[in-house]
Amino acid sequence: MGVIRIAIVEDEQQCAVNLRQMLECYQQERRCDLSIATFTDGEQITRNYRPEYDIILMDVQMQLMDGMTAAEIIRKQDPEVILIFITNMAQYAIRGYAVDALDYVLKPVSYFALSQRLDRAMDRLERLERNKTSYLSLPVKGGTQKLDISQIRYIESRGHTLIFHMKREEILSGGTMTEMERQLAEFGFARCNKGYLINLAYVDAVRDGCAVVGEDMLLISRGRKAAFLQQLTDYMGGQTK
Repeated sequence: MGVIRIAIVEDEQQCAVNLRQMLECYQQERRCDLSIATFTDGEQITRNYRPEYDIILMDVQMQLMDGMTAAEIIRKQDPEVILIFITNMAQYAIRGYAVDALDYVLKPVSYFALSQRLDRAMDRLERLERNKTSYLSLPVKGGTQKLDISQIRYIESRGHTLIFHMKREEILSGGTMTEMERQLAEFGFARCNKGYLINLAYVDAVRDGCAVVGEDMLLISRGRKAAFLQQLTDYMGGQTK
């Protein structure tokens, strides 16, 4: 994972300082990269809220806007952010299930208790990252269309048109193969010749100088053969680790 963005929402200054120190300790112990922001009240974080945090440590009892109210506002705009409540009384935290809170920590907060909750949060973030669907926005006749990248079997260049061979349909779009290759490189796509960009997840075999994608035989050009086979080997190796 990259940088984990954490917000502390706590109106008691010393408690906020302690939480930041614990997060910095956790960062060193787990060798992760944390970006930490601090808010003094629920009203402060909900004002012009944008879904930019991975984890929010939320005090339940605050003077201007309590944590539960803030969490309800945030959850309407951000269904994925992980909420962990900080509270003096466990019965307050039980209400957290209504806003899909991950857990709660009782005050005074101990490093052991907080680190356990953070471990759970990190596990959830890793699962979300693995399951995250990535999309590609394409210019199509009459507007734009969003494609689930994992559903693209291969892309064919025909004249000035790109044909996206999906699992269940074909979609025509403008654009260039070079640009598609650049955009999709990190998703396991590789060129087998000038006219085809293949999602390596759908390559069933390499036979008779072709990449076998379902019932389609896509010619591997002599000039791209070594690079394509190396990309395929690297991809398959990464899938089995």
